[in-house]
Amino acid sequence: MSKEVKLDLSRIVFIGRTFDEYMSMFKLTKAELKGRSILDCPAGACSFTAYANKLGADVTATDIAYFHDYEDLYTKGMNDLEHAMTKMESAQMNYVWDYFKSVEELKQHRDCALTDCALDMKNYPERYIASALPSLPFKNKQFDMTLSAHFLFMYSDRLDFDFHRQAIQELLRVTKQEIRIFPLVGLTGERYRQLDELLTFLHQQGCSTEEITVGYEFQKGANSMLKITL
Repeated sequence: MSKEVKLDLSRIVFIGRTFDEYMSMFKLTKAELKGRSILDCPAGACSFTAYANKLGADVTATDIAYFHDYEDLYTKGMNDLEHAMTKMESAQMNYVWDYFKSVEELKQHRDCALTDCALDMKNYPERYIASALPSLPFKNKQFDMTLSAHFLFMYSDRLDFDFHRQAIQELLRVTKQEIRIFPLVGLTGERYRQLDELLTFLHQQGCSTEEITVGYEFQKGANSMLKITL
């Protein structure tokens, strides 16, 4: 996709999670990162790539938002953050306030993630690749591990089963060892209704799967991930 035909930036919400959130939501240890090639898809404004690379991982982030430059994305991210926090004030009852103690603390974490992500994009642009599921510009089995947060299953009201199957098939193509997807619920907090059908598909591909409860729950009901072992 060329710069001339890139998607309208106003349609992209650019908000991310911190490295520590990733470690918790995907139940990762620092030892699991060192020396491994990892894909974060879609990565948004997360700081995982910036920090994991410092710890000896080889992380690549990909997102449709990266068709835009980091300065535009940072400005967009700050505006999106202000808008999201305004809405959060009236929707606090939909969330569990254990990991974050207040809306202000949440905002600080989101601000840090965005700032760290934008700075890393500026300094290491080769780590941030513009693309969108279900078609990724990577080689077969290029990554040891793929992480996918807050996209698949979350938008099951607008992304149908065929999209989910094709997207996960593409993640299988570019991954050697394992895929972790978080969370397993939609925006309403209900478990993805066709998850069992998707698990059957994965088993037919020769994969093993495990639903794992994690120590991270912000959206109510969003406290487990799917681990797919190839």
